[in-house]
Amino acid sequence: MDSSRPGKPTNNPFIKSFNGSFRDECLNTNWFLSLHDARLKIESWLRNYNTFRPHISLQGLTPEEVEFEMLNDKENSNLALSS
Repeated sequence: MDSSRPGKPTNNPFIKSFNGSFRDECLNTNWFLSLHDARLKIESWLRNYNTFRPHISLQGLTPEEVEFEMLNDKENSNLALSS
């Protein structure tokens, strides 16, 4: 697993992309009235980001769809191995 160097969190292009999307689509478009309000709005944005928003880097799929496909592929290969 590749990770960023200590003190350089933006070396990872996936993290940099996520941080940009988070800033542009969530932080810059919402007013947070309290910590609780911020948590609710951030959780809502994150749920949308993972379940409804297609990602170019995932060939137009959502992270949830990719996870589902990976789990099904793993389950199918485990079934083939046990046969």
